Amino acid sequence: MSAAFAVTSLHKRFRTRFGRTESVALDGVDLAVPRGEAFGLIGPNGAGKTTFIKCLLGIAHPDSGTVELLGGKPEDPRSRARVGYLPERLTLPGAWTPRALLASVARLKRLQPGRAGLDGLLQRLGLAEVGDRRIRGFSKGMRQRLGLAAALVGAPELLVLDEPTDGVDPLGRVEIRQLLAAELARGATLFINSHLLSETERICTRIGILSHGRLVRSGPLEALTSVQQRWRVRFAPGPPSEALVALGFEPVEGGAWELAAGDATALNQALDRARGAGALLVGLERASRDLEDVLTEALAAGAA
Repeated sequence: MSAAFAVTSLHKRFRTRFGRTESVALDGVDLAVPRGEAFGLIGPNGAGKTTFIKCLLGIAHPDSGTVELLGGKPEDPRSRARVGYLPERLTLPGAWTPRALLASVARLKRLQPGRAGLDGLLQRLGLAEVGDRRIRGFSKGMRQRLGLAAALVGAPELLVLDEPTDGVDPLGRVEIRQLLAAELARGATLFINSHLLSETERICTRIGILSHGRLVRSGPLEALTSVQQRWRVRFAPGPPSEALVALGFEPVEGGAWELAAGDATALNQALDRARGAGALLVGLERASRDLEDVLTEALAAGAA
């Protein structure tokens, strides 16, 4: 499968005040994301995430390295027209209406969606009833929804979303997750930059971690969060906890148990012993960490 975007040996430096010193924003980043994936870029403040996005979209130019965007160059209008972008610092014209804004974005992309097309986007983002109101009276959450609607104009092949749920209430986040899932089902590629790791974990299938301008870890979410040779087990109420502990099972939160097993044979032998003690197996999965644990570990390893 071809890459939705790929960068090779990407370097970017910025001069600080009065040009006396240089700040390294990106330090040799190599990354390729296949089409149809939901990719999340995470890392601490100042890691270079927004600079990476700007280089990817041609807003900033790298000092060295190559950038490929949907098979072309970021500077090519034909590539840009196939991208939907929601910036972190969203500025909207207060005197405009949502419908006028979406129509303007369509014209910039040389598209001519009819009123029904724009109304459909407003409906999807929960803005149908305010389509002709001035934007200046909108809350932060409404502005964020409108920015996402603008990014969706023209059904882009790649959606680049910088903090897409910023300022959105919990129910709104659920709606946005559902919308993004529909975009993935359509075949779009998602690139999400967010400080909300729980949201990233729920949406993304692939993760990259930036630290001090370097990509310190990347890969499928499942591979990054799984704990090798450990399993999480759930039993029906029955055998005493002491019996399971004696068999090597460790209690964890939520009434589950964890077990270290080097291979399938060891795992099944342990489960057989638990059954022999009267346990009834109701759930089994590989033990995993959340994304916060993965980020903390990656940053610590990068600093060592």
